[in-house]
Amino acid sequence: MSRAEEFAKLRPLLSAIAYRITGDARAARYTVQACRLRWMAAPARHAPAEEHLAAEVARIAVRALQAARGEPVEPLLAAGLADPDRPAGLADVLSLSALLVLERLSPLERAVFVLREAFGCSDAQIASALGCSVPACRQLLASVAVISDGGHEPLPWPTCVAGAENVAALVAAIIPPLAGVGVTVRWCRVGSRPGWVLRDRGGAILHTLLADVRDGRIHRLHLVVHPGTAGHDGPEEARTFPRGAGRTR
Repeated sequence: MSRAEEFAKLRPLLSAIAYRITGDARAARYTVQACRLRWMAAPARHAPAEEHLAAEVARIAVRALQAARGEPVEPLLAAGLADPDRPAGLADVLSLSALLVLERLSPLERAVFVLREAFGCSDAQIASALGCSVPACRQLLASVAVISDGGHEPLPWPTCVAGAENVAALVAAIIPPLAGVGVTVRWCRVGSRPGWVLRDRGGAILHTLLADVRDGRIHRLHLVVHPGTAGHDGPEEARTFPRGAGRTR
């Protein structure tokens, strides 16, 4: 496969990343084109192409966003993205793009975005969590999709966020808006690990977050789904998952 063919195959993904970071369709197109020019002019191929191009388009998009804002971008770049000489995986790029999308959303939109994109909740589950009708929920989902995807191919939510700064930024971005719509968040032990269990206003479990703690700080956060937990009304202690029962999304 030629370089041009490799890039064409990955263009939908790169366009989605660029749009999520810049929030502007024209800036995203320029970003992807600049990435293509660098890819075609590079003296040697980089493997795997998907990870290299995702990191490259993210770096270009972030610089464009910084120039447009006239100030450094917050939150900090995910590990590996700030330094072009260090490898960056697709997970790093997804974490960065998700955090930057959250910055552009209102508290209610953040709650809807997290419930759908991060937790994979259905329309009915989101409506129940928000305390609104399903049609009203769908209108919110449509408006958030325009902001986050802009008609491009939707990006998957990262299943793991690494780095203490990025974990702190994620928790600060998602917990207050979820609490604002009636989602309860309880810190507890999930199996043998610390984490949070999130429930809707009816008590049904929406999701679980598992934390890896090092030197007293959370340095990695995992989004975990436990099969068959939705709608369970038992006490929290009985809801603590046995070791290895959950699966990472």
